Amino acid sequence: MNAAEERNLKIITDVCEAFNQHDAEGILNHFTEDSVWLASRGEQPEGLRLSGKNSIRKMLHQRFTSIPDMAWEIHSHWVGGNRGCSEWTVTGNELNGNTLNWLGCDLWILREDGMITRKD
Repeated sequence: MNAAEERNLKIITDVCEAFNQHDAEGILNHFTEDSVWLASRGEQPEGLRLSGKNSIRKMLHQRFTSIPDMAWEIHSHWVGGNRGCSEWTVTGNELNGNTLNWLGCDLWILREDGMITRKD
């Protein structure tokens, strides 16, 4: 693994730790202003598309408020060049009574300087 890949792996790891702390700003500190976030819940085929930090911030605050015990168990991270993947299980209880227990993954694209431009 080269130095850029080591840095990208640390960034992805730090972002996932910020998710477990429900730290929206800690997450967003690693995203570009014009970043794109694709969430699986939403219209087909790509789900919900959020563009820009402000849209992502609003979604994170809503998510952390409506699922106060939301937590991710990280199974693995890997990177290759400017791309990465995180495999996880997310659990939590929505205020509406729904229970989460989902296996999933995030696909990351990072800029040359290590800032995240896309999370899918």
